[in-house]
Amino acid sequence: MPEDILYIGKRPIKNRLFIGTGKFSSNAVMKQVLEEVGPDVITVALRRVDSTSKTENILDYIPKECIIMPNTSGARNAEEAIRIARLARASGSGDWVKVEVIKDNKYLLPDNLETLKATEALVKENFTVLPYMSPDLSMAKRLQDAGASAVMPLGSPIGSSRGLKTKELVEILIHELNVPVIVDAGLGRPSDACECMELGCAAVLVNTAIAIAQDPANMARAFSKAVKAGRLAYISGIPSSSVEAKASSPLTGFLRDS
Repeated sequence: MPEDILYIGKRPIKNRLFIGTGKFSSNAVMKQVLEEVGPDVITVALRRVDSTSKTENILDYIPKECIIMPNTSGARNAEEAIRIARLARASGSGDWVKVEVIKDNKYLLPDNLETLKATEALVKENFTVLPYMSPDLSMAKRLQDAGASAVMPLGSPIGSSRGLKTKELVEILIHELNVPVIVDAGLGRPSDACECMELGCAAVLVNTAIAIAQDPANMARAFSKAVKAGRLAYISGIPSSSVEAKASSPLTGFLRDS
């Protein structure tokens, strides 16, 4: 079987488990998780990045080979998201950005229209843009047409650990888009990640479920294995389900019919 590599923009991605860096009890614990699963892509909030700081800096705990994808957490409109992305690039974090625009303080659901505006602007500035969005096909196509390198629909509200509640909508995106679909937010169990990959998602992003686990490193290992298992099942061809039973062994031929 040929090597299974995901391309985002022009970058090859071997590890389809993306890791978020918030909520860990310490940077040392986060580093242990990153060393355990070896992610290619990690997300970082800009407020936690300060390359000029003389005190503890999160960047010191991230392997140099990782792609750092700052997110625009805290942005309430496109203008703020664009400004955060530019600041992240200026700080030395590179050209990847997860566009995240949220006005809703209760459910923390993304504002798709403002996300589209930010994506359009940042693509023109040669950012590799991965927008976080509510899974709506029309908007996903607009983001794709705007130049998004992938779309990142939520599985359920951020930090809720409710799993893939948007399954049918995510599946539509997978079938209809030409860019990778990466489920972000709400995955609480390794089985949730496996389910996403079995559907045909290109990758998943997990943060809270790993960071607040009793043993984050072991939980990260579990998610990593689940992602690999789900991806292998998808590319192997999962049989379709059937309402009726179908015998796996012959029911006739050995015993004389009565």
